[in-house]
Amino acid sequence: MDEQADEGYELTRLASADNFRDVAGPGYLTVDGVRLRRGVLFRSNELQLSDVDAGALRDLGIRDVLDLRDHPEVEAHPDAEVPGATWTHVRVPGIPMDDVATLTSRAEGLATMKRVYRVFVEDDGARAAFGELLTVLADAEHPQLFHCTAGKDRTGWASALLLRACGVPEETVVEDYLLTNRFDGTRAKYLAMVREHLGEDKVAVYETVMVADTAYLAEADAAVAEHFGDLEGYLYDGLRITQGTVESLRARLRG
Repeated sequence: MDEQADEGYELTRLASADNFRDVAGPGYLTVDGVRLRRGVLFRSNELQLSDVDAGALRDLGIRDVLDLRDHPEVEAHPDAEVPGATWTHVRVPGIPMDDVATLTSRAEGLATMKRVYRVFVEDDGARAAFGELLTVLADAEHPQLFHCTAGKDRTGWASALLLRACGVPEETVVEDYLLTNRFDGTRAKYLAMVREHLGEDKVAVYETVMVADTAYLAEADAAVAEHFGDLEGYLYDGLRITQGTVESLRARLRG
């Protein structure tokens, strides 16, 4: 989307994908005063779309759908087809369902989620997938969408990387990450199932795996510092992307 189109741009809300939004937010400002371009990159939860919402994504010009979910997630809930878009599987390990099934306390839930975010940094396959994602996003000239199941962890981490690489202030990055908690339709649905089948006392336990939490983001950041020194080290040495890829991402979002 060009700058002229961006001036009159208003984000479409999707009834069937409540965490669909623009990576650039309302046009986040960077630390050097550049306003990010909207209508370029989009993020979402899983695309269990109505025909109307699939058409809305087509109308936004989205031509790539990059699915970060694991194989069982894709098999259980295949994405609806977005007309005119190519679907690509870029697998990143998510929350281990075996661990979730045996949760007995909030402390266990928090520990599980911290391990998930460490995997984003420490696991070879996860790093390769995030590197592939950023490379594909950098190489395109048309609107693209990436997503996972809830649109909060794998998608949240990828979005944080993009915003940080573009020079968005950390306070804004964190606020954007936590916006997931405002779009609670999916969370409410699953917590209602927990309440019905496991009892009220389990709701607080399972809520830990259904929210975005700054403690989770901080755990990934701590792993970055521990293994790669800083964001630049993680991008170049961890994800194996080039400086040219980062510059292309910045050009796409910074205009």
